[in-house]
Amino acid sequence: MFKIITQTNDFVIVSKNANVNFHDEGDHGTGLFSQVKNHLLLQHDINELYPVHRLDKMTSGLLIFAKSKSSAKIFGELFHHHQVEKYYLAISDKKPAKKQGLIKGDMAKSRRGMFKLLRTTDNPAITQFFSHNIGNKQRLYLLKPHSGKTHQLRVALSSIGAPILGDPLYETKLNDEQSTIKDRGYLHAYALRFVFLEKEYEFITPPSEGAYYLSEEVKVKLAEITKPWLLKWPKLK
Repeated sequence: MFKIITQTNDFVIVSKNANVNFHDEGDHGTGLFSQVKNHLLLQHDINELYPVHRLDKMTSGLLIFAKSKSSAKIFGELFHHHQVEKYYLAISDKKPAKKQGLIKGDMAKSRRGMFKLLRTTDNPAITQFFSHNIGNKQRLYLLKPHSGKTHQLRVALSSIGAPILGDPLYETKLNDEQSTIKDRGYLHAYALRFVFLEKEYEFITPPSEGAYYLSEEVKVKLAEITKPWLLKWPKLK
């Protein structure tokens, strides 16, 4: 379900597998949070554990857990003020009108548990992106959200006509030629960057699951963007 990336006295960084629910699913199994907590309790590494953000079930990648109430409060403030930089990787078989840009708009509930992007910007979801050709009629998207809305990145790419491959909600038109290899939803929390108690932390974990993510073309592209915060991101408007 997960891999421990690092631990400090204050927090734990975990890389979550795809198709793992964050919370327990009753008869369907124990969720990620319980699994991580039980693992660390058995290792005598913690007395308690506090989630400070979450990932959708289909999404793999980096997550932070606080090891005390005081640490959780600090992270709460960091997230509230958008001081935790998050970077994601996604794959779509659709090409956007521009290779880079800004997706901005309010989000509203739609049908079947979905959300949609609106033209209004009263309390908008904001996402910057780059897209790269990786062959096989596919694009690798590097995404930087500036808000934390439910399904934000999935809705953002869907709104520009490039739904994420394997997304059970937003990729409504499946490509029969590629359906046999859609082994997961192709969204991955790739990197985190933040300052905690005056110390700067950077974490980068490439995806380890999914045939498309493990292709040579993606590996070559990721070798060029090892530190995504150094890129010249599209301007925020």
